[in-house]
Formats: sequence, C-alpha cells, structure tokens
Amino acid sequence: MIEVLSGLPHALLVDSILAMIVGTAAGILVGAIPGLTATLAMALLLPFTYTMSPLVALGMMAGIYNGSMYGGAIPAILMRIPGTPSAVATTFDGYPLAQAGRAKYALHIALVSSTAGSIISALALMIIAPPLVTLALKFGPIEYFWVAIFGLTSVSLLLAGAPAKGLASAMIGVAVGLVGMDMMTGAERLVFGVRHIAGGVDLAVMLTGLFAIPPALAMLASPLAGSSRADLTGAGLKLREAITFARTWFRSGIIGVIIGIMPGAGGNLAGILSYAEEKRAARDSSRFGKGDPRGIAASECANNADNASSLIPTLALGVPGNSVAALMMGAMLIQGLNPGPALFSQHADVVYGFMWQMLLTAFMMLGLGLVGAKLFVNMLRIPAALLAPMILIICSLGTYASTNAMADVWLMLAFGVTGYVLSRSGYPIAPIVLGAILGPMAESSFRQGLLISRGDPLSFVSSPISIILVVAILAILALPLLRRRKPRTPAG
Repeated sequence: MIEVLSGLPHALLVDSILAMIVGTAAGILVGAIPGLTATLAMALLLPFTYTMSPLVALGMMAGIYNGSMYGGAIPAILMRIPGTPSAVATTFDGYPLAQAGRAKYALHIALVSSTAGSIISALALMIIAPPLVTLALKFGPIEYFWVAIFGLTSVSLLLAGAPAKGLASAMIGVAVGLVGMDMMTGAERLVFGVRHIAGGVDLAVMLTGLFAIPPALAMLASPLAGSSRADLTGAGLKLREAITFARTWFRSGIIGVIIGIMPGAGGNLAGILSYAEEKRAARDSSRFGKGDPRGIAASECANNADNASSLIPTLALGVPGNSVAALMMGAMLIQGLNPGPALFSQHADVVYGFMWQMLLTAFMMLGLGLVGAKLFVNMLRIPAALLAPMILIICSLGTYASTNAMADVWLMLAFGVTGYVLSRSGYPIAPIVLGAILGPMAESSFRQGLLISRGDPLSFVSSPISIILVVAILAILALPLLRRRKPRTPAG
C-alpha cells in the first residue's frame, strides 16, 4: 500500500491536474454526442502524446475515459439514444424519467452513480493490480505466449456477435503487427516493396485511423447529432436522496469490477447485468422501465466501475482487455513504457500516479458535471455536417505533427476507410488492435520458449500456469459451440 501512496504526489502536480481537468471535460463532451466514444477521443489525442510527459498523457486519457462514460448518459436520458454503447441500459428508465419532467433529477442520478462506480473501480485497480504483478513475475516466455493467445481468443470471441468475424479481425491485426523487419533474422515481412513501412506500422497511426475515422464517416452517412431540443427540467437530486442508492452502488460496483477484469466483456454488459440484478433484487420492480431511478443508478454505476478495472490485466500482464485499454497501452508504448511486471518496478511513479489519476478524475467528473450541465446538453445540438469534417482535420493534423510524414497521413486514412468498411460488414475493430499488439508478443514469446526448451513442444504445457491458461482458452473456444446447441424439446 505504501507503493500506491507514493504515486499520489506525482498525480497532484500542476500539469497532471490540468491534464485531468481538460481530459474529463473533453470526455463528457464527447460522450454527450451520439456516435462519438471514448475510443474516438483517445484516438484523436494519441498522436499528440508524443510531446507530453507520461503522466500528462495518461491523466488526460484517464479523464476522457471516466468522463465519456457519464457523458454517454446525457443523450440516453434526454433523447433515448445512448451516447456510448455502455449507456444502453440507462435509456430504459432515464428517458421515461426525463419525459415525466424530471430530466435534471435523472442526470444528477447518472452523474453521482457514475462517480461512485469510478471510485469503486479505481480502488479495485489499486488493490488488485499489485498482487497480480507478483503472480506475473513467475511468468516466463511460455506463460506469456499463452497469455497473449488467451487475450486474442477471449476478446475476439466475446466482442463479436459472430465469433468467426472476431477471429478474422484478430488475424488481420496480427498480420499488421508482423509488418516490418524480423528482429531475429533481419528479413522484411509483409512490406510489399513499400519502404515507408519497412520499420513496421506506427501504432498511433493505426489506432487513430481505426477508431477516429470510421465514426466520422458514419456521421456523414447517417448524422445523429444536432437533433436534441431537450431541456434540464424539474428539480435536481438532493444529498439525502443520493444516500438511498448506496446498496445499488455496492451491488452494481462489484458487478462492474468483475466484468471489467474479464477481457472483452465491456461496460455495456456490465450495465445490462447490473440493471437486471437490481430489478431482481427490488421488492417492487413494477416501475422498472417506466422511470425507476434505481435503474439509472445501477446502469451508470456498473458501466463506470468497468473503467479502471478493465486496466488491471493491461497494467499487470500487458494484455489489453478492450479497445480503450489498447489505446491506453498504445500511449504507454509511445512513451517507452511497457505494461507488465517491469512497469511496476522500473516506473512505479508513473503506474501508481496513473492509478490516482483514475480516482481523482472521478471527483473532477462530479464537479464538472454539476457546473457544466447546460453546456454538455447543448453539445447535442452540434450538426454532424460540422463535427465530422472537424474530426477528419484533427486526425490528419495530429498524425502529421507526430511523424512529419504525409505517408503516415495517407496510411491513417487507409486504416480509417478499411475500419469503416469492416465495421459496416459486421467485423469488430477492437480485435484488430489487440491482434497488432498481442500478435508480436505471442510470436516472440513462442520463439523464446522454443529456444529455452530446445524445441520441446511439451514444455508449453508443463507448468501449472500454462495448463490453467490452456484450459481457459479451450473453454472460451467452446462457448460459441455451446451457444449454438438448441435446447431439446420434450417428446410428445
């Protein structure tokens, strides 16, 4: 615990505080606009992090992550359109409550519940990640190979409605990750005569293209923003009323943390499961779906409790559990920080400072949400015809500023168009990024394992940790088959 406390002074530096405030405000603004997400905001920021210090870059991303989760509740409540995928369950009771003239009350519940969930999640990150690092220190190349395969299979299968498409996306990412020079032989791979990518594909270029460009193109194709005329009506939430949601926050917070640790699950699943659990636990569930405040509290607390907890496997093992974690990991790699056990020993000030930033941005989100409520609601009126070109311009300028190469701008746009086409065809984007990160990790660990074991394939299933990971991978691969099995109808 002393190590965790050592990060607080670093998080309280002036530049860190300013970065957190800006990131949190930007996150709420982005979340409040339907069609925009935390991944898009982080992808826009990523090219600019080259010139930032690690804690400034991570502090801004922490603010965006937490802020966007609450921001997604604003259009969910006022327009019945989830601002982010995690806010789906918030629409069930948020919109009916707003239609009943209690929009301000509903938004206050969402804000306070989001804050509670973010606090629970940040505390879970501080408590769980350090012991997990102790376990990870026992990992060798073989164990890391299986960890990479576990991350690829779990996220690819769980994020996609069609598992085959999820795995196909992951394989595309692996191919992108292998572009460039083989570190062992020096041979060029998958370059196809393009000298610019002989050193590999720039991670920031790929992330910006895949996550920022497709939403902009989608907005141009079917604009969603600029349609809200909702106002902040009715009285707000009082302190004594907020305390009555404590049990809901406790239940939903635990669900959100557990879902967050699971690779590929996501805040949308956390929100829906916690909503279902809150409805089940209620003595009178007749108001759920008609404007019950507990439905908003459960959904918003859970999807925010998913935030920091989803970073536990990222920081401790170097395995991103979702697309936002992958972007966070990308920012760390740009800064020369390699997530995993070595990060905690070599850069303790950064990793523990970042944990405190995840906690502090929760309180900043509360303050900004109360002070700037009208501003965030007005963001719903920005026309998509103006917003989409702005995103394209920022992406292009940011990419060029970070690499000083027009070739990277064209490469970023190519990734964007590819991502848009794939997403329209039902192929998830997140596994592509995870494949690009985990593919090279799996390859290098596999080759190191073969060298250490002198080519013995049985060494890959010789340790207890390896066996556990293999069993987990097989279980995940079996899930789609179990889902396809239809229940037998009784004869007669």
